[in-house]
Amino acid sequence: MARDQIDMTPIETRDELVAWIAQGEKPKSEFRVGTEHEKIPFRTADHSPVPYEGRRGIRALLEGMQLLLGWEPILEGKTIIGLADVTGGGAISLEPGGQFELSGAPLETIHRTCAELNAHLAQLRQVAEPLGIGFLGIGMSPAWTREQTPVMPKGRYKIMSNYMPKVGSLGLDMMFRTCTVQANLDFANEADMVKKLRVSLSLQPIATALFANSPFTEGKPNGYLSFRSHIWEDTDNARSGMLPFAFESGMGYERYVDYALDVPMYFVKRGSEYIDVAGSSFRDLLVGKHPAVPGERATISDWANHLSTIFPEVRLKRYLEMRGADAGPWKSLCALPALWVGLLYDDVSLDAAWQIVKGWSEAEREKLRADVPKFGLNAKIGGRTVREVAGEILALSRNGLKRRERKLYDGRDESDFLEPLDEIIERGKTPAEELLALYRGVWGGSVDPAFELLAY
Repeated sequence: MARDQIDMTPIETRDELVAWIAQGEKPKSEFRVGTEHEKIPFRTADHSPVPYEGRRGIRALLEGMQLLLGWEPILEGKTIIGLADVTGGGAISLEPGGQFELSGAPLETIHRTCAELNAHLAQLRQVAEPLGIGFLGIGMSPAWTREQTPVMPKGRYKIMSNYMPKVGSLGLDMMFRTCTVQANLDFANEADMVKKLRVSLSLQPIATALFANSPFTEGKPNGYLSFRSHIWEDTDNARSGMLPFAFESGMGYERYVDYALDVPMYFVKRGSEYIDVAGSSFRDLLVGKHPAVPGERATISDWANHLSTIFPEVRLKRYLEMRGADAGPWKSLCALPALWVGLLYDDVSLDAAWQIVKGWSEAEREKLRADVPKFGLNAKIGGRTVREVAGEILALSRNGLKRRERKLYDGRDESDFLEPLDEIIERGKTPAEELLALYRGVWGGSVDPAFELLAY
C-alpha cells in the first residue's frame, strides 16, 4: 500500500475532488510507469515467519536498509514502518503481515524498471542475508496460518483488521497473507483515462490468469490457481470488483469521484494519530459534519488516503493502477509493467485491444473475473479460452513495445520482457499449475521446497 499523504490543504467541494484527480493528466512525452511488488519475508533456517521486533526482525531489516540506502525513514510515532527515497520517488513499505513492498519510482522505460528491481533485490539481500531472512515470490503465503502470521505496528492496519470481518470472510487473508505485483500508468486527459480504464478492467482477468501463482494455503492446495484473486471476491464488495459503471455513457472523473464518495471510509489521520471512522461517509467530512472530527473539513490528505483504501481491479488516483496480478519470480515482476505499457501507451495497440473487449457484456466480464482464479487459462469468454485471448493481447503488447523503440545499447527493445508470458501461453499452464505439479510430484506433498525454488 502506498504511504499516507501529508497535505492538509482543506477541500470543501466535490469539484475540488474531481480537480485533484484531473491534475494527474500528463502529455504523452511525460508518461512513466511505476512498478510495485510485495514479497514474503521468512527465516532461511526453518522457513518460519519474521516478526517485527527482535535483533533479526523486520525493524532491523528496515534500519539496515536505511543505513545502506540513505533513504528517509517513514515513522509512525517513533516506530519505523518504511523508507522513502525523497529524490527518486520510490519507497519501501510494510503490508499488514510483514510483506515487504517496493513502490518503485515513476520511470521512463521497462529497462529502467527492471534495473531498479534488480538493484532493490541485491540491496535487500545484502542486508537480509546476515539477518537470516529470505523473501518468497508468490501470490499467497503457502504455509502459515493467520495466527502464525506476524502483525505489523501500523495504525491503519489495526483499524482495517477490526472492520474487515464485518464486510467479508476473506479480508484478513488479503491483508496478512497475499502478495501482488502492480503497474501504475499515466493518462493524457479524461477521454484517454476512460479508454485505458475500460480496456484494462476488461483485461485484468487475463493478467490474473497469466500471473496466477497462489495455489497453496496452510501447506495444501486450496482449489484455486490464484487464491489471491479469489480472496477479493469476499473481502469488501463495496470497495472492490470490476467497476461496471466505468462502461456506462458519461463515465469520467466525476463518476469515479461519486463512486469513491459512496465507499465507506476506514480512518481519518490527524498528526500521527489514526482515528477509526470505519464504515462512515466521506461526504460528512466534506461538509464539516463528521461525528468523529466535528467541525473539521476534509483535506487533500484525507482524500488521497481514502482513494488508497479503495480496491477495484483497476484503481484510479492521479494515475491508473493495474491490480490483477499475483507476485512471482523476478522475471514476472518485469513482465507485468511491460504487458501494460505495450497495450496502453501505444495508440494502435490500445485501439486494437478495445476492439477485442468492447463487445463483452457486463455479465461476461463478471463471469470471467469469477472463473479465472479457479480455471486460469482455461476460463472462457465469448466462446474463446483465456489462453487464446491472452495470445492476442501479448502480440498487441509486443508490437506496442516495439513501436515505442526504447532500446538498449545492444539494440534490444522492451518486448524481451514479455518472454516469460510467451512461455506460459506456449505451455498452456499457469505458474500455479507448475507448482501444483511439483507438489504432487518431486515435492512429495510438501510446500516446503517452495521456500527454495521461489526465493529471490
